[in-house]
Amino acid sequence: MSVRLKLTLSYAAFLMLTGALLLAAVWVFLLRYVPERAMLYNPDDKPPGDVFPVRSVLLQVFAPRAAAVMAFLLVFGLVGGWLLAGRMLAPLARITSATRMATNGSLSHRIRLPGRRDEFRELADAFDTMLVRLEAHVAEQRRFAANASHELRTPLAISKALLDVARTDPHHDTGEIIGRLRTVNTRAIDLTEALLLLSRAEQRSFTLEPVDLSLLAEEATETLLPLAEGRGVALDTSGGITPALGSPSLLLQLTTNLVHNAIVHNLPKEGTVWVTTGVRSTTVVLTVENTGEQLTPQLVSTLTEPFQRGTERIHTDHAGVGLGLAIVKTITQAHDGTLTLTPRPAGGIRITVELPARSP
Repeated sequence: MSVRLKLTLSYAAFLMLTGALLLAAVWVFLLRYVPERAMLYNPDDKPPGDVFPVRSVLLQVFAPRAAAVMAFLLVFGLVGGWLLAGRMLAPLARITSATRMATNGSLSHRIRLPGRRDEFRELADAFDTMLVRLEAHVAEQRRFAANASHELRTPLAISKALLDVARTDPHHDTGEIIGRLRTVNTRAIDLTEALLLLSRAEQRSFTLEPVDLSLLAEEATETLLPLAEGRGVALDTSGGITPALGSPSLLLQLTTNLVHNAIVHNLPKEGTVWVTTGVRSTTVVLTVENTGEQLTPQLVSTLTEPFQRGTERIHTDHAGVGLGLAIVKTITQAHDGTLTLTPRPAGGIRITVELPARSP
C-alpha cells in the first residue's frame, strides 16, 4: 500500500473509533437515566395502564441511526482522509520529482518549496542546498579533469615531438634531446605525484597525529633555503610552539608548498618571505607572506583553483605544476581548517592557514 492509502485508512479508522466511543457514551448516558420499563398512564382510565419496555424501544430506535452515523463517518473518513493525505504528501511528491531529476543528471533543478517553515520545508531547503554543493562539486571536478588532461597532454606532446625529431634527424644532438626528455618527464612525474597527493588529501586517508607547525615551518624553510638564496630572497621565520593534530607529511607538504610559492612568486631581487606561527584561543595559525607584484582581490580569489597561476606560466626549473595552492586548500579542508588569501598593500600576498589546536 502507498503511504497515502495508509494515512487514509489511519484517518478513517481513528474517526470511526472516535464516533464509536461517542455513540457508546451516549448510549451509556441513556441507560443511566432511562428506566427499563414504564407504565403507560391514561388519565381517562382509572385502572393502571399497560407496562411499556422503554429500553427495548429505545434500542430499536437508536441502533439504526447509530449505524447510519457510523457509515457516514466511514465514508467521510475515507474521502476526507484521502484528500488530507494528498495535501500533506504533496511536498514529498515535489521532493521525489527533484530527486529523480538529480538521479538522471539534472543538478540545476531546485525544489524551492513555498509556504511556512515546517519539516517538509526544512527537508526541501536541505535538499536544495545539497544540490547546490553537488552541482558546484561536479563542475569543479569537470574543470579539474579537463585541466589535468591538458596539463598531462603537454609533456606527452613535447616528448612525442622530441622523439620524432630524433627519429627523422639521426645527426641531431642526442644529448640535448635526452636532457629535454628528462626535464619533460620529470615535470610529468611531478604533476602525477601532485594529483595523487591531492586525491589522498580529499579522501582524508591519513592518521591524525600530534604535530607542531613551528617545527614544520623550520623544516620547510631549511629545505628551500638554497632555492631562496639562488633567487635572492630572504627567509624570515618566527613563532612559538603551535600544537595541532593532523598528518605530519601532509601538513609538511602544505607548509613547503606555501614557502615555495612565496619564493618563486616574489620580486626579481631582494625579495622577502615571512613565515610565522602562532596560537589563538582554540586554533593554531600558520602565516606565509611575501613581497612581489601588486595583486587584485579578484585574482587572489582564483589562486586556489587547480592549475591557476598568479602570473603567466613561468618557464623555470621551479615553476611548479599549478597545483601548489590547490593542494594547500585541500589539505586545510581535510584538517577542518580555514585558508585565507589576502593581497598585501605593498605587493605580494599573505596566506593564513588556521587549524584546530590540539588539546593539552
